[in-house]
Amino acid sequence: MAKRTFSTLEIFLIFLLVMMTAITVALLSLLFITSGTIENHKGIHGSTTTQDSTATTTSPGASTSEALLFQNFSGYHIGVGRADCTGQVSDINLMGFGKSGQNAQGLLTRLYSRAFILAEPDGSNRIVFVSVEVGMVSQRLRLEVLSRLQSKYGSLYRRDNVILSGTHTHSGPAGYFQYTIFVLASEGFSNRTFEYMVTGIVKSIEIAHTNMKPGKIFINKGNVAGVQINRSPTSYFQNPQSERERYSSNTDKEMLLLKMVDLNGDDLGLISWFAIHPVSMNNSNHLVNSDNMGYASYLFEQEKNRGYLPGQGPFVAAFSSSNLGDVSPNVFGPRCINTGDSCENAYSTCPIGGPSMCVAQGPGGDMIESTQIIGRTIYQRAKELYTSASQEVTGPVTAAHQWVNMTDVTIQLNSTHTVKTCKPALGYSFAAGTIDGASGLNITQGTTEGDPFWDTLRDQILGSPSDEIKECHKPKPILLHTGELSRPHPWHPDIVDVQIIILGSLAIAAIPGELTTMSGRRLREAVQAEFASYGMKNMTVVISGLCNVYSHYITTYEEYQAQRYEAASTIYGPHTLSAYIQLFRALAKAIATDTVANMSSGPEPPFFKQLIIPFILNIVDKAPIGTNFGDVLQSTKLEYRVGEVVEVTFVGANPKNSAENQTHETFLTVEKYENTTAAWQIMYNDASWETRFYWHKGLLGQSNATIEWHIPYTAQPGIYRIRYFGHNRKQDILKPAVILAFEGTSPTFEVVTT
Repeated sequence: MAKRTFSTLEIFLIFLLVMMTAITVALLSLLFITSGTIENHKGIHGSTTTQDSTATTTSPGASTSEALLFQNFSGYHIGVGRADCTGQVSDINLMGFGKSGQNAQGLLTRLYSRAFILAEPDGSNRIVFVSVEVGMVSQRLRLEVLSRLQSKYGSLYRRDNVILSGTHTHSGPAGYFQYTIFVLASEGFSNRTFEYMVTGIVKSIEIAHTNMKPGKIFINKGNVAGVQINRSPTSYFQNPQSERERYSSNTDKEMLLLKMVDLNGDDLGLISWFAIHPVSMNNSNHLVNSDNMGYASYLFEQEKNRGYLPGQGPFVAAFSSSNLGDVSPNVFGPRCINTGDSCENAYSTCPIGGPSMCVAQGPGGDMIESTQIIGRTIYQRAKELYTSASQEVTGPVTAAHQWVNMTDVTIQLNSTHTVKTCKPALGYSFAAGTIDGASGLNITQGTTEGDPFWDTLRDQILGSPSDEIKECHKPKPILLHTGELSRPHPWHPDIVDVQIIILGSLAIAAIPGELTTMSGRRLREAVQAEFASYGMKNMTVVISGLCNVYSHYITTYEEYQAQRYEAASTIYGPHTLSAYIQLFRALAKAIATDTVANMSSGPEPPFFKQLIIPFILNIVDKAPIGTNFGDVLQSTKLEYRVGEVVEVTFVGANPKNSAENQTHETFLTVEKYENTTAAWQIMYNDASWETRFYWHKGLLGQSNATIEWHIPYTAQPGIYRIRYFGHNRKQDILKPAVILAFEGTSPTFEVVTT
């Protein structure tokens, strides 16, 4: 047979075929490798439930470029993000004190969600911790955030590896809950505020996700002095003497801090946990703000983000809540405001005027000054710990989570004795309030017997509590048997989250409520001991408070007997703490023995619809005849000195409109004229602690907006102006309402130095 020869064209085609085959093999190999990386870094650690069945599907948020990030690195991949989650600043109750009439009437500072994503070097596991400047995280809020994360990222961010923790400011808007007791306290469900908060939380996580980079984490801890007292010392004293003698104080003074830097040592952010109630701003306040812990965040971020306005810049500093249940920042203690005498007694009541006269005072001349004094002290200690942090955090990232029906937990107290939790109920002392904010009702803390008047009133309106629930909660006299009330929806949650996330040798326990000081100590020690018994020695356990769903307080069994406010608000009965300790020990055991995958996910919580609408309805905004929205009603002076207050009043509109139409990111700016550029430069906005935005509600849709600028001594001399940004609701006959943006500008004025 003659030898086969090939033409030049055939040789070229054969070469092209070989090259295409080689390229195809290479691409398939690369696809296999990167797909494996993507699958690894979004795998669920220990969850086999049907809700998480998407764990092995391709995540739309995990791109090939992100997969290439996780290569040959020792440390963690760190992402930080911050986003506005303020919500309404008018026509809504402030969440925390439960005081009727304490509605928002303006803004002192914006509220932020601060997100941190921490992933293992190879990207196989990650956790998300979010500190949100709200009173507490509601179950509805968490469920909606998780739903939106799943829509965007698939199974990358889930119920087991995402913690949402509220800072517990009592000066944030309410209205974002689904259980009836909170909806009533909020004076209705505000979808406007709910959407604003959800969007802000999700956005902060998205920013953190986008900004992930290799880095290192360092841990430090140290005491913070002079910022807290125990507001229920008589309850604390009920704990065994031998236990109390182990501690030098009746509050936990230790702050735990995580410092995050990139591989160049440049600062990325921090998370700290510290036990203190953000109630320096008391129940007479009507301005939305982040209180003392928010001020600490503000100071740290302003220092690290020089040249940026508040709420802007890359560095993110979260000051998160811990076991703050009985911890007050009002360090001057409770005194009778009518006589000046101390009212530090078991009932927090005064001889003249009763419990409403017994109020604790902060260290400042007014509540804003007290807030800043407490916040600055916390910030300064955090700065010291951040600067000196040298112990690097290393080790795996993992998580465990369960939903639990807290109304039906059997607790094994010892080898022969079991007890159970109760259906939710609130005691009489819940209605008394605390020394940080008394209710005004003639009910005292420490009440262990019911009152015929209130009992009869309750029975006529809501029905009588059953013998079963009364027996279960003893010695609590039941004021509201919320666990037996279900219209229009259940009044309290039955199903709550228990969750632990692990970062090396640090365990973060996400608590769905407010642990008292001794409760937190017992839970920390129990979880730490559980880890140690299964080989995980020297674990540090930190309490993260007000996480994922709110279930009020958690006292020790001994504190429960005193039935002060915290005990009356322990809704699952006297053995609530024992139940949580048992549940969190089970999570710790599962993590330590690598059996999280074998744990049941528990009963999924409900998501209710058609909630009670806001009590305050929307109305059309009106400007007085002859004026327009944004016109100046009360003008500025021509000149001010540093230390003085600039005040200007405009024709206003309801600020809640701006929570619907977010075309402006601030209600105000303070601007300085720069001669060199012939332009106005923004120096302060409504997130600045130097500014105040007051809204004055008038009749028939008319209102005014007053802006104050408290000129700091560091202000530069020059020509300034103040601008107001608002939205008005307009509705023509037979047409739907529309929301329109407007602006107003003050006359210019000069600032001079002394």
